[in-house]
Amino acid sequence: MMFKKFALSASAAVVMVASMLGNAYAAPVEITDLANRKVTVDVPAKRAVVAFYYQDYLAVAGSDVLDNVVGFSKAVWTDWAPASWAAFSKALPKLEKLADVGEVEVGTFSVEKVLSLRPDVLVLAKWQYDALGSDLEPLEEAKIPVVVLDFNAQTVEAHVKTTQIIGQLTGQEKRAEELASEYKKVATDIQERVAKANLPKPKVYAEFGNKGPAEYSVSFGKSMWGAMITLVGGDNISKEAVEYYGPVNPELVLAAKPDVIVISGRETELKKNPEALAMGFGIDKAEAEKRLAGFAKRPGWSELPALKNNRLYGAYHANSRTLSDSASIQFMAKAIYPELFVDLDPTATYLDFYKKYLPVVPEGTFYLVPASK
Repeated sequence: MMFKKFALSASAAVVMVASMLGNAYAAPVEITDLANRKVTVDVPAKRAVVAFYYQDYLAVAGSDVLDNVVGFSKAVWTDWAPASWAAFSKALPKLEKLADVGEVEVGTFSVEKVLSLRPDVLVLAKWQYDALGSDLEPLEEAKIPVVVLDFNAQTVEAHVKTTQIIGQLTGQEKRAEELASEYKKVATDIQERVAKANLPKPKVYAEFGNKGPAEYSVSFGKSMWGAMITLVGGDNISKEAVEYYGPVNPELVLAAKPDVIVISGRETELKKNPEALAMGFGIDKAEAEKRLAGFAKRPGWSELPALKNNRLYGAYHANSRTLSDSASIQFMAKAIYPELFVDLDPTATYLDFYKKYLPVVPEGTFYLVPASK
């Protein structure tokens, strides 16, 4: 009897140890990423370098995932959205301790720095992967897997797949499926309601307002705000002029006569350019409204249907390439089809996402709607 009891206890101990080892050690999994590449990664990743989509990585995996992140592209967060960075780094001091691997867009991204961190995976946005190209070859030679994600594409398929991959990389598949399902539900509801209404497609122009009214900045084709217009059933006037993002000829806007205009802005412009649209964390609504009104004074704009019918809108630029932009597709749907979506509250959707999945709750101005809308 004593031997049998001991044997059972030993067996239980083996099971318990095996379970503990299973949780402690990663296993190789083949992932098909958003560049349609098959990449084998040991998951959950224990030493990740995350070059973009930080809030999404945190939303899917929870704040403890920072224990398994060794580096990131710091300037993409600190320089592009300093108020957001201030809020997150205060809530998560561990962010300040992560190594900085540089920024792709300004040419400071360092493959050597990534190699020195000995990561088990490098996570890149597709735009970063495309820009780096052959510069990534040393990582391939070192057998460091590179996984490409893409929220910028602003399609339901890309959003869902990117979220699922983050779930795989972090061992949080269940939470990833929950987030992906919530996003898909919002998008599907909008698309079904638009299809059922069968209304004429309003023409829409979207522009990043970082240069102010005096100079046309980038508009969007099949990415970000442009893709969002298409997703919710609008007619994006820039779709033939730019592939992903880039400036359009002002004459194109005047000739197209858009029914709706959306200008996006971010916090960085608050102090950089007094005429640019500032939106986001810590931005006062009155200041944002004053700056948005400046765009209405562009030459020829007073004759556009969008201005004649009081349909000039403002949006937080950073919320156009992330999971929380379920709020932005609600905003875009409501701007384009206001009579169909009276019930939607994009700001509430945005704040609820943060309350549920992230360690900070934003305060500021995220969407601007004309007073009569």
